Amino acid sequence: QVQLVESGGGLVQAGGSLRLSCAASGRTFSNYAMGWFRQAPGKEREFVVTISGSSGITYYADSVKGRFTISRDNAKNTVYLQMNSLKPEDTAVYYCAADSTIRRFYGLGTPNYWGQGTQVTVSS
Repeated sequence: QVQLVESGGGLVQAGGSLRLSCAASGRTFSNYAMGWFRQAPGKEREFVVTISGSSGITYYADSVKGRFTISRDNAKNTVYLQMNSLKPEDTAVYYCAADSTIRRFYGLGTPNYWGQGTQVTVSS
């Protein structure tokens, strides 16, 4: 089992940057894929990015490629989302997620473990 706690959200102007953190508990952290989803008002939850637990392979949504970077520090049981060149359309609640199977981040399933979410608001 895994527990996730996000932090780092807030208000930022368009073109600015934020760094989100997700602290995980559980002895199997290094073996789990980690990732981020987001949900804007009136929209469905959407996939943002994921990183594998075994090889560090990453998958990014087209909307954030070149602007967002995911990384993980297994020694600290933490995954990060560096968000640069932020746009108003990036405004959403961002959720950290974890699962033993990376396909659940971008396939038909959904990750088994979720954080509480952190609000990111980008002003124009």
